[in-house]
Amino acid sequence: MKYTVLSLFPELIEAFFGVSIPAKAVERGIIEYHCVNIRDFAYDKHKSCDDAPYGGGAGMLMLAEPLGKALDSVISQNDFEKKPAPRVIYMSPSGRLLTQALVEELAGEPELLLICGHYEGIDQRIIDVFVDDEISVGDYVLSSGETAALVLIDATFRLLDKAINPKSLGEESFHGGLLEYPQWTRPEVYSALKVPEILLSGHHENIRYWRLRKRIEKTVCMRPDLIEKGKNLGLFDAETLNIIMELVENE
Repeated sequence: MKYTVLSLFPELIEAFFGVSIPAKAVERGIIEYHCVNIRDFAYDKHKSCDDAPYGGGAGMLMLAEPLGKALDSVISQNDFEKKPAPRVIYMSPSGRLLTQALVEELAGEPELLLICGHYEGIDQRIIDVFVDDEISVGDYVLSSGETAALVLIDATFRLLDKAINPKSLGEESFHGGLLEYPQWTRPEVYSALKVPEILLSGHHENIRYWRLRKRIEKTVCMRPDLIEKGKNLGLFDAETLNIIMELVENE
């Protein structure tokens, strides 16, 4: 998987890929990345990349020309006879919501080309000409498109083969339509609170069932919408459905 990121502040993206699990994934060749500074394509001595929007209004808008030239430079370097064109994504609060299902879809792409907006956004003509998807990381507004892009990158790269132990992915939140169960580690007693005895029992089947029940309890309490969604999509097996029914009846 390759990530190409167009940004006014590429150092933010560089920092992410330089530490922890992303750095190891780059080192092992699981992912690669390329940061493009949009200011390098500005046409005046001040490297201006924004101007007032037509029609008036508060704030500034990213100029079409520097961003368009930056996109052209990236796209022209791709040999589409040998590999598919990158999927061009504009990170925008107006886009469709980034869900785990969409993350899994994007993780299957060979290359993602991410546009990081700033100010009041980007010129609509860039969206019309270049963009395949507008994606939002949530129903809120950020000051930095880089922040949103890093959320998308972090969510997708970790699903790639060998990036993370697959056992760690199997019971995470949203896997199978449920949230993750609560967890404990050493010491056994902290601030007079003990680790649940069942986790110390060594009985793997009892622990499995207990954790499943805790996942369901947490989801029913925190995200009941996921329970309804899981039912409608047929995500739950008979054991899970029985526990859901029992919990709902005892409310």
